[in-house]
Amino acid sequence: MDSNFLNFYSKFPKLNVSRETCNQFENFVSFIQDRNHKINLISKKNTGKKLIRERHIIDSAQIIDFIDLNSNTTSDLGSGAGFPGLIIAILLKRLNPKMRVNLYEKSFHKSIFLNDASRKLDLNTKVIRKDIFVTKNIETGTIMSRAFKPLPVILELVTQNFKKYKNLILFMGSNGRKVFQETLKEWELDYEEKKSITNEESFLLNIRKIKKKLI
Repeated sequence: MDSNFLNFYSKFPKLNVSRETCNQFENFVSFIQDRNHKINLISKKNTGKKLIRERHIIDSAQIIDFIDLNSNTTSDLGSGAGFPGLIIAILLKRLNPKMRVNLYEKSFHKSIFLNDASRKLDLNTKVIRKDIFVTKNIETGTIMSRAFKPLPVILELVTQNFKKYKNLILFMGSNGRKVFQETLKEWELDYEEKKSITNEESFLLNIRKIKKKLI
């Protein structure tokens, strides 16, 4: 295993993780590299350890301060390769091991990957291979979503399909500011935002209340 990985993770502010957690991150990186040859999980040009750590592991882990730790579950919409769902599940092993991370992923092959990774890392997760858009009356704590659907689509999904939730965490990319400003014309949001630590042009949204404006 790369002996520099502990120094790498220690460089990032507020990500105070143990050696055991760092080892789990590294095991997950290796698992992705191995499986990516068989199933397209991440871009093949970005499969180096350093790139996976920064673009996916650290990027996902930075939302941990927004996760509601007092709930029984948290939910990841469109989990794909497990970002951020599996990364949060790794961090929760230390913070709240009883909390389950529900991973919504309708792809058969990606669902298998998520199950295999969860077993390998002994994570408290449940892979739900259903179309989230036809799943109703969902109850959870935090909802998180990264590179899943456009912001207005996710807001509509949450208001229509979730019966109860604490907050919604979204990753906004380089064009996110324009999209966000346009979205605020149609939606009333009680939110806070935080600058991404992995990309100067990106930011995170932590939304607690969502209401569609009457137009």
